Amino acid sequence: MTDSHRGRVRVETGPKRVRTFLGGSLVADTLRPLLVWEVPYYPAYYIPAPDVHAELVGTGTTERSPSRGTAEIFDVVTAGGVAKAAARRFADSPLPELRDAVRFDWDAMSEWFEEDEPVYTHPRDPYKRVDILASTRTVRIELDGVVLAESRSPRMLFETSLPTRYYLPLPDVRMDLFRPSATVTHCPYKGEAHYWSVEVEGGSGGPQVHEDVVWIYRTPLPESQKIAGLACFYNERVEVFLDGVRQPPGA
Repeated sequence: MTDSHRGRVRVETGPKRVRTFLGGSLVADTLRPLLVWEVPYYPAYYIPAPDVHAELVGTGTTERSPSRGTAEIFDVVTAGGVAKAAARRFADSPLPELRDAVRFDWDAMSEWFEEDEPVYTHPRDPYKRVDILASTRTVRIELDGVVLAESRSPRMLFETSLPTRYYLPLPDVRMDLFRPSATVTHCPYKGEAHYWSVEVEGGSGGPQVHEDVVWIYRTPLPESQKIAGLACFYNERVEVFLDGVRQPPGA
């Protein structure tokens, strides 16, 4: 395994087989993906150039990164379709590992696989852990003085570098205050989340709708089955009380 740093960027070779597809056609298939932390929160995949199967057509444009150097930008062309400006190659990068690798825009590809399992949103971070623990502690959620939920059987989700999240059984929440939302997000560890907004009385101003305050994973990924069908509120946007003690915002 290689591991190098430059500025805020870290690079190491991952152990998983990684494949990506566009319109059903194979774009790349590698046993030696590079995990590149361009941001501190999660890595991106860079694929060694010999493991790229798609045709890369230069756009004649470049993009400059202070830490990774100048990237030449390519269209990705396969029998299944074309992804415009969806690949970058830092041939003269100050990070030697990147010079012979291609970065594909995650969202421009149709599918990504780690080994034979699909992965969504971004690569899984090998240094991130998710623990979901049953608890008998009392969790109460309030918003604008209204109790939205109170439960003595939460599932507490501990995820590296993120606040503790409290997943609560639906019978313990005020679903009569929920309003449908079209928002859907994806997590590589938990799966697909669907959202509700919450409507509460706002005093003299009448009812106030707080957008996308609560979410649910109805069919989470296997490693997160313990939160299936449970509701979770954004700690940062509500008041959370744990055994009667208000928790700091975002904690």
